[in-house]
Amino acid sequence: MNPLSLADQFLIAMPNMADPLFARALVYLCEHGEHGAMGLIVNKPSGIAMAQLFDQIDLPMEPGALAATSVLFGGPVQPDRGFVLHSPISDWQSSLRVTDDIMLTTSKDVLIAVSEHKGPARILVTLGYAGWSSGQLEEEIASNAWLTVQSDPAIMFDLPAEERYDAAMALLGFDPSLLSGDIGHA
Repeated sequence: MNPLSLADQFLIAMPNMADPLFARALVYLCEHGEHGAMGLIVNKPSGIAMAQLFDQIDLPMEPGALAATSVLFGGPVQPDRGFVLHSPISDWQSSLRVTDDIMLTTSKDVLIAVSEHKGPARILVTLGYAGWSSGQLEEEIASNAWLTVQSDPAIMFDLPAEERYDAAMALLGFDPSLLSGDIGHA
């Protein structure tokens, strides 16, 4: 892994983020390197239930907690494409190992396994992703658009979506309302 990589980190939108797509967004960075960065917004429900998504792709899903879980708005890039963040890692057709415990899969086989009760124990499904070109994310961080902190899988997989942003902010150990988005010199 690139020593300067922010993969497996949370990007937390600064409280003054003006872009409505990213206001109060919590992004889990899956890839970050010289070619840019790619992550998933993990705290913005899309309004589509998992059961609806499975129905749209002709997969059976039994009623229950997972069926009622909301598919998330993962970002503005490829919003018609599904991205599955899951743990533990497994051997799927199209996957990226983010850590030893977390994998990002874009192939339908992981969803087929979920419908057959053979899928990963922990799963988040998003439509779309957030992407940054080479150097763009570093510029946004330098201009105080984002805070970064080591990710916590429990925040992504165990908390309701609406609690994830504040829980990630709490990882920083200070009150974010005290932050200023202004850049300046003393």
